Amino acid sequence: MTGVLLIDKPSGMTSHDVVFRMRRVSGERSIGHAGTLDPRATGLLVLMLGRATRIATFLSGHDKAYDATIRFGFATTTDDADGERIDVPDTPAGTMPSDDAIREALDHTVGPFDQLPPRYSAKRVDGKKAYDLARQDKPIDLKRASVALREWTWLGREGDLVRINVSVSAGFYVRSLARDIGDALGCPAHLEALRRTRSGPFDLFHALPLAEADHLGAGVEAHLIPMASALSDLPSVQLSEAGLIRVRHGNPIGPQLVEGAWVPASDLVRKIRLLGPDGALVALADLRGGLLHPSTVLAEPG
Repeated sequence: MTGVLLIDKPSGMTSHDVVFRMRRVSGERSIGHAGTLDPRATGLLVLMLGRATRIATFLSGHDKAYDATIRFGFATTTDDADGERIDVPDTPAGTMPSDDAIREALDHTVGPFDQLPPRYSAKRVDGKKAYDLARQDKPIDLKRASVALREWTWLGREGDLVRINVSVSAGFYVRSLARDIGDALGCPAHLEALRRTRSGPFDLFHALPLAEADHLGAGVEAHLIPMASALSDLPSVQLSEAGLIRVRHGNPIGPQLVEGAWVPASDLVRKIRLLGPDGALVALADLRGGLLHPSTVLAEPG
């Protein structure tokens, strides 16, 4: 099987657990995912099967959207509901920020900034994962990373729980956002729940619940998104039969070996999809010196 599969991950499983399950269900051994979800989080997990694992780099860097529930009143060791409660003695009991104060703090966060990842994260520090060091109570020198909060939407509030939807750049930790908003308002907070609703062009609405994928078995192949469609945001050219043969062997091609339009000059710095006569993705290429040079060949030499 080759293609992209959208799965609605349930809570309580790691992203690797889902990959392992789908290997058993589909019979395809080569499976990866485009962006980890914490075990407690639910929602959209983008899986690549077969040769589609070779386009993982182009899928994992997308912006993502989440429905997030932030609980105000106390922080935790992990910045989410899985951690131990951290009580701050000088925080007045029962003091909660107003809706307006929370909205203003979120507004001030919109845009690019340097974010400090959670101590319990997969970020590497001196070659070791931060969460391994945290569990051993060792000091962790985490570096801030450049991320962006694109936009946010208020979904509702019930007591100390505030629900928002956020659109963020790749590498953004919503747990850190909850922690930082609490710090900014003088009222400790943590992430109570998280559900990914979008990853790049992919939407949770089109995802297959994991239990349903289990039931379908090898029938999940009918739900695969072709690689050409999964990378539809990249420009493309369609190869002639002669061009297809050259590209399959990794050779560069010129305008005489494509059907239809050549690559616009504006796409010079982007990867170009090379599509076969049947519309299937054959390779990704770079435009250099007037020729398209395949950088990732996805079709068999044949």
